[in-house]
Amino acid sequence: MANVKTLPNLQALSRSPCPAQTLPSEAVLDALKMMLIGASLNEVLTSITRLIEAQSEGMLCSIFLLDEDGLHLRYGVAANLPQAYQAATDGTCIGPNVGSCGAAAYLRQPVFVSDILSHPNWTNLRSVVLPSGLRAAWSTPIMSHDGKVLGTFCMYYREVRHPGTHDIQLIDYASRIAGIAIERDRSRSALTLAFENVQKSEAQLRQIVDAIRQGIVILDAEGTILYANQWLLDYTGLRLEEAIAPNLRTRIFHPEDVARVQDERRDALSRGLPFENEQRALGKDGKYRWFLILYNPLRDEHGSVIRWYVTGTDIEDRKQAEQRVRNENLALREEIDRSSMYEAIVGSSGALRRVILQIDKVAPTDSTVLISGETGTGKELIASAIHKRSKRSAKAFIRVNCAAIPSSLIASELFGHEKGAFTGALQRRAGRFESADGGTIFLDEIGELSPEVQIALLRVLQEREFERVGSSQPISVDVRVLAATNRHLEAAVSAGTFREDLFYRLNVFPIRVPSLRERKDDIPLLVEYLVERYAKRAGKRISHIKKKTLDLFQAYDWPGNIRELQNVVERAVILCDGETFSVDEVWLQRKSTEPSGLLQVSRAGILAAGKIEFADRERKAIEAALAECQGRVSGPHGAAAKLGIPHQTLESKIANFGIDKRRFKVLRSKRRSA
Repeated sequence: MANVKTLPNLQALSRSPCPAQTLPSEAVLDALKMMLIGASLNEVLTSITRLIEAQSEGMLCSIFLLDEDGLHLRYGVAANLPQAYQAATDGTCIGPNVGSCGAAAYLRQPVFVSDILSHPNWTNLRSVVLPSGLRAAWSTPIMSHDGKVLGTFCMYYREVRHPGTHDIQLIDYASRIAGIAIERDRSRSALTLAFENVQKSEAQLRQIVDAIRQGIVILDAEGTILYANQWLLDYTGLRLEEAIAPNLRTRIFHPEDVARVQDERRDALSRGLPFENEQRALGKDGKYRWFLILYNPLRDEHGSVIRWYVTGTDIEDRKQAEQRVRNENLALREEIDRSSMYEAIVGSSGALRRVILQIDKVAPTDSTVLISGETGTGKELIASAIHKRSKRSAKAFIRVNCAAIPSSLIASELFGHEKGAFTGALQRRAGRFESADGGTIFLDEIGELSPEVQIALLRVLQEREFERVGSSQPISVDVRVLAATNRHLEAAVSAGTFREDLFYRLNVFPIRVPSLRERKDDIPLLVEYLVERYAKRAGKRISHIKKKTLDLFQAYDWPGNIRELQNVVERAVILCDGETFSVDEVWLQRKSTEPSGLLQVSRAGILAAGKIEFADRERKAIEAALAECQGRVSGPHGAAAKLGIPHQTLESKIANFGIDKRRFKVLRSKRRSA
């Protein structure tokens, strides 16, 4: 092996001389420029081999690249080597005794073979080498900056030749330049591949994000919009450049919501913590829908917020369900607070059975019902019974007394209003029709509606839609309408005070509620029911009703119908001291003519005297209760609860007697100041 040199101290030897003494600086710069301008690896390596070959006549150069498996060498450049030799040696497996290049790559150091024909590393390759005329092969590994083998640089000669110092410097420098080129190319390829993978991943992620049925927005740390997904663009009808514009929030969110959450959003962004809010967003159909907006920050390695990921989930259906529940709860509370005498239909007379039969027929339908009858006959009870037996029974039952609402406010009460629609409209308010969506609305005293409201009501009945006061946006509702009146609507139509078309829309299924004098057989049952009810409220035990009392009740004409019966029973229960219920017969003098020949005090005079006496006692009882309760009427500690009567009834009595509640509150404040 005298013709072989291995140089373990080659690295130190090769770095001591200046490479510029070996290679022309212009040629080296040309090679480096080729790398900088992005020339292909083959072009750069070819340039390097030609540069080295030009330094010595007869020299042939090649560059092997190590496979990814780290075991085989593949030709990168070998422009001047015989083709047969290249074909036989391409893919050489590295090893300590495999030629010059295979051994150099394996040993990670230069292997210089001066005579190929006599060196044992070439024994298996002599049949290939002999036809090529190659005799000397000097190879050095091409190393990366982190010590990995990238390939080999080899110099061939056609004669036996030993390397000198100049040759060693030349091959070392050539391998260094080739290493720079190979590493740069692989880094660029890895970067390109990584970038392509990122682009591919980003495209796939964007497809996934666009397929999500949520609005997704990416903000920078200050809250500026950087990206909006396709779902948001489809919902709003905006282009991407419009969606990332600074005015997006004011453009799509409801003005009330923008003002409401503006400060909250700014403060939350500055804190850098996840937060959420609920806002209405405008769709391309011109309608607002409620969204739950969730903000989540993305932080860097230092904990600073660099992005905000924002999702918007459509919660319109949930909001509508919540509103329906609130409406139904409101209606339920009103129902509980109301202490109407009518909690069940009491009676079995023929007249009442005919009404019940009509209720059973019409209740399962969605037909509009017009309930007529005298004051106090229980029209509201009939409406409630229709609702309870209908398919809407689980939904809201909204009552509206049209006569109790000022004409200037009835439209707002029925249909709602927008913020600023009139003086005092400080916020949007849903009307009774909107509250009754999916359920039933009962319009009592329908004959008292103004002509303007009659027109709006006619539209609701015809088209099932209306507009809030101050708005031009139609609102569709699914509401069953029940109406009641004690007026003769046909006469009102003839007189021009009630619209004829509205009357026919309401009078789809008329029900006439009989007066109490038409169903006197029901009076004993009604009296028993009412006595039990009011005795329980007053905390009394009444177990017996005098027959004479029932006879008096049945003999009386009851012009005030069941409402008057309620008042008389309530009054008698209050005055009753024992367990037997009775009334003063002077309260219920018959209207018919008394027997002739007897001097009778007129019924009106007797009844008036009795009423005056009772009214005086009732007034004193009310004033005493108000004084004790310090002017409070309703609530568990109010005067109504103390007297055992509904607070609406007490309010009515206070108004009728002209009692000033405020003076009892003044007494309370004086006591406090004292």
